[in-house]
Amino acid sequence: MSGKVITIAQQKGGSGKTTIAANLAVAFLRQGKTAALLDTDPQGSLGRWAMTRIEARQTPDIGFTTASAWGVSYEMTKLRSEADIILVDTPPKVDSDLRPALREADLVLVPVASSHVDLWATESVLDLAEREGTPALVVLNRARANTRLAQEVAQAVTVARAETILGNRVVYAETLGRGRSVIEAAPSGPAAKEITALAAEIAALL
Repeated sequence: MSGKVITIAQQKGGSGKTTIAANLAVAFLRQGKTAALLDTDPQGSLGRWAMTRIEARQTPDIGFTTASAWGVSYEMTKLRSEADIILVDTPPKVDSDLRPALREADLVLVPVASSHVDLWATESVLDLAEREGTPALVVLNRARANTRLAQEVAQAVTVARAETILGNRVVYAETLGRGRSVIEAAPSGPAAKEITALAAEIAALL
């Protein structure tokens, strides 16, 4: 097995990297794939989600490990042989420490909340990804439907952007704290449909 690596990166904090990583992991499980998470963010939010999930389920269904930024390449040697999809959560900064996670990735996912400030913050991430020769995909996150700002930000994205837009929904925060995903909490809800569509879109690119 040689798993595909998706690194989720964004310079600006609060962009939703951890939420997207956790929910995509479950969405890929629903596709019949095996999934693993690698948390390189010292804040450790993805790890808290994974541990909460294990405690609630008793049986782990998603692999999880942590690493320093420069330990990513070492961990990938193992993870690629254990899972179909590996999702890497990164700290909210862009410097040389981020490069290993971008270099190991098959795709870099860049979440952008609905503001021009968030959009501007993607520039350095996209530049680093391009230098490493890794394709990147911008994902509009926490978008408020039918607002002028959301439309302006969407139109301002000049690089590859996911067709799926993630809405500004309370259920994302509620389920994260319980070690669950929106697909599990409300399988017929709009958030579950968004995440399922995004996972399918990403799978088609890998």
